[in-house]
Amino acid sequence: MDAAGASPLTVWCCLCRRALLYLQELAEELTSVCQPPAPTEDPQEPQRVQRKRRRKKEEEDANSDDPTQDADFVPSKDVLLQAEEEEESDAALSEESELEPLRGHSVRTSSGGRSKPLCRGVAPNGFHNSIMAPVEKCSSLTCSLREQVHSQWEFPDWIPLAHNWTCLSESEAAPYLPVEEKSPLFSIQREGLEDGGALYRLNRFSSLQPHEERRDTAFFVGGPIWAMEWCPTPEGAAATQYVALYCHRTMEETHSVVGLHQGPALLQLWGLGTLQEGSADRAGLAYAIAADHGCVWDMKFCPSGAWEPPTPPYLDGSVVLYALPHPGALQSSLVVLLEGVQHTTTLQVGSIQAGSANECGQCFSLSWMPSRPHQHLAAGFYDGTVAIWNLLTASPLQRVSHADGSLQLYPFQCFLAHDHAVRSIEWCKANSNFLVTVGNDRKIKFWDLRRLYEPINSIKRFLSTEVAWLLPYNGVTVAQDNCYASYGLCGIHYIDAGYLGYKAYFVAPRKGTVWSISGSDWLNTVAAGDITGELVAAVLPDLAVNPLNVKRSSDRRFPVYKADLLPCSPAVPGNSEPVLPRTRRYSEMVATAYVRFRDTDLRSFKNFPSREPMRRMHKQEGKAELSLDRLQLEALHKVRFSPNLEACGWLVSGGQAGIVRLHCLAGLAAAVDPQLLPQSRAHYSSHPGPPVSPPSE
Repeated sequence: MDAAGASPLTVWCCLCRRALLYLQELAEELTSVCQPPAPTEDPQEPQRVQRKRRRKKEEEDANSDDPTQDADFVPSKDVLLQAEEEEESDAALSEESELEPLRGHSVRTSSGGRSKPLCRGVAPNGFHNSIMAPVEKCSSLTCSLREQVHSQWEFPDWIPLAHNWTCLSESEAAPYLPVEEKSPLFSIQREGLEDGGALYRLNRFSSLQPHEERRDTAFFVGGPIWAMEWCPTPEGAAATQYVALYCHRTMEETHSVVGLHQGPALLQLWGLGTLQEGSADRAGLAYAIAADHGCVWDMKFCPSGAWEPPTPPYLDGSVVLYALPHPGALQSSLVVLLEGVQHTTTLQVGSIQAGSANECGQCFSLSWMPSRPHQHLAAGFYDGTVAIWNLLTASPLQRVSHADGSLQLYPFQCFLAHDHAVRSIEWCKANSNFLVTVGNDRKIKFWDLRRLYEPINSIKRFLSTEVAWLLPYNGVTVAQDNCYASYGLCGIHYIDAGYLGYKAYFVAPRKGTVWSISGSDWLNTVAAGDITGELVAAVLPDLAVNPLNVKRSSDRRFPVYKADLLPCSPAVPGNSEPVLPRTRRYSEMVATAYVRFRDTDLRSFKNFPSREPMRRMHKQEGKAELSLDRLQLEALHKVRFSPNLEACGWLVSGGQAGIVRLHCLAGLAAAVDPQLLPQSRAHYSSHPGPPVSPPSE
């Protein structure tokens, strides 16, 4: 049939094909205008993509007279196919980052209005530039915000007094000390190094010498660790770093969440040295505080104003605030154990005329107002109540002074946040009007403190254990218990507060319960420890942009170390693996088993997907076995990133064995702007904080 007598179907197909080719040429023309020149590292990639497109065009021309092709021809499907080809072309060149424009990166605006800078190439630490770009952005943003909301000195009236501190004798200190005098046997295997499999056993309150290359260390605190926090230092002060922690007195100690508990407790303050490159300071116990309020589930330092009072919640329902002397101000002859400390303030629920410390049950979580003057402190209790105190109040209805100089404060705001215990509470660092709570009722609630009659958003998903709210984002990263989690979905999730309407982003899968999570505003990274003994970290994408299209999220997470419980004796003949004793008694377990730590080389992430720690982590994510019928001696209970610029790459963790590990994520810390630290030091030198002086008489 000639052209004049062509059928309507053939004419329609020709028009559609020409329209499709026109759209394809238009898309290629717009892409060539918006995209930067192709990288010179691999010029063969664009040619392969172009040959692929030419072959497709030739196949379409060859099949143009095929009636079956005309019958099934649907332009919308070909448009989708074309979009997929363009996406494959971009992936072949580089991974596109879901980030805001940074440092002059070219930007391509999609039809949905989302700006996506093209971060090509690999960063010096081995990660792709699309992964590392948010780290550079967040470090600068964190430094800028801290200059606005942090201060050099707060609560000057709460300087500790020397006569409020009393040294303990050995007999007086004995009821407060952890029972175990020696740690369980453990070994450390470092990736790329032959350590010979040496076994270590530390005495109570002793530590290992930091490794010369990796700079990691370990120390034994005496019992299972359930509370831990870094002491904040002023930005730019080359000061010694300190970590405060609490551990149970015995390895098998348990506490019911119902009711109150009293008894001896010991708060430990450990000095870690300056943690600077080239320093080899050994971790040591600076001093400890003996108290009689029961065990501690959480503790917080004042966010700024260096060496400020820490606040621990106790199992007797009270929240106690201590004004601690700086260890450098104590006399060298002073023994490490102190008692009779006159705490600065006791925070109680209720009011002067009514209420008691035990009416709300145990206190499980605390959060200190992140912006100066840091006068508000929030706490979550067993009955679902959240109480907020004003530490600087002068109201006679909220402040009671005692003859010994201590204070008793009552909250100015209380509300019922959950139907069960409040497991974790976090303040928004960008705006102190907002906070988030998670409870045993499986709900995550975001609150505006100006409108407490209902939450901003309430999400019921799973049983959460802890949350971390990073500075730049409108949502929280949540760790979860695996009891209510769907198969394959247990782990770490990012939950949007509801303002942007983004769906949850799955940060990392975990096989067992994730006990603790911590986020670093400097590194845009979260770290979590779980019941299987694995400490994993994940570099977050820019969550100000919808994370729905984040590619290869598995490349963003990596193991810091893995703790395994292994038998000391060789395998039984006929069995492929050694057998561990099925016991929950610590004495029986340590007699036949030891803890093996397998550390990742965190100085560089080059060729990371093919390295043994990554392969092991991915295998554990899908096939890890949970041994719940024995003592979980390898479990990790607490993980904390350093909030200080001078030690922003350091991560401390501890768990059931009572062994605290300290690691440096040098590969990530190198991405922080190198000018920030010199600028902060120059600013601190010109505006120094209060001098470190001995406690006043």
